[in-house]
Amino acid sequence: MKQSIFTIKENIALTDTVYKMVLTGDTSHITACGQFVNIKLEGLFLRRPISVCDCIEDTLTLIYKVVGKGTEQMSRMAAGETLDVLTGLGNGYDTSLAGDAPLLLGGGVGVPPMYMLCKKLIAEGKRVSVILGFNTKDEVFCENEFRALGANVTVTTVDGSYGTRGFVTDVMKEMGYSYFFTCGPEPMLKAVHKTAITSGQFSFEERMGCGFGACMGCSCKTITGYKRICKEGPVMKKEEILWEN
Repeated sequence: MKQSIFTIKENIALTDTVYKMVLTGDTSHITACGQFVNIKLEGLFLRRPISVCDCIEDTLTLIYKVVGKGTEQMSRMAAGETLDVLTGLGNGYDTSLAGDAPLLLGGGVGVPPMYMLCKKLIAEGKRVSVILGFNTKDEVFCENEFRALGANVTVTTVDGSYGTRGFVTDVMKEMGYSYFFTCGPEPMLKAVHKTAITSGQFSFEERMGCGFGACMGCSCKTITGYKRICKEGPVMKKEEILWEN
């Protein structure tokens, strides 16, 4: 973990509520796909955890959804402003288990960490398929970016206004894959766990206090006891997860 000052290079709207922020600074502690950063915002006590979408040299890309005061404040920031950022948080995905044809499933704001993971898997010579799930056409983002990487991409919308009508699991049932990686809201993750025919890895979205394991505020129960989403997670293997009813 490292605390650094980053400069905003770009902050643009992708949809009515989803924004892409590009930062420059010290990214040396970001070492795995699926890690996150924790951003300090003026006037707010707790930092805001945001998944890393991409990281190239000293450039960090974040895609976030405006859901409260913190992200609304971020959406109003402009190029040239600076942010106090904790980097290198969380464990990230283990791509050594992917097999030849991994499947990536992202739902809503769970889509961004799939991008850096997809890029890495393709660089490793994998045949990657991606399913992106949204509620409606107006919420869709990053489809073309995944296609540009060379992935086989399917988009689902709950209302059928774009792509395949239904949920990511409706498409998952019809696909063959060697392993899966996923990130999204908990109902989606539970459905993926139930539908999957192979092992896989889940990245959990969770409210956090400190973001680095000191406060125990984001603990969850696993087969080996309680684990901290921010420290031992946010990525966990399918076999270790115990779902709460």
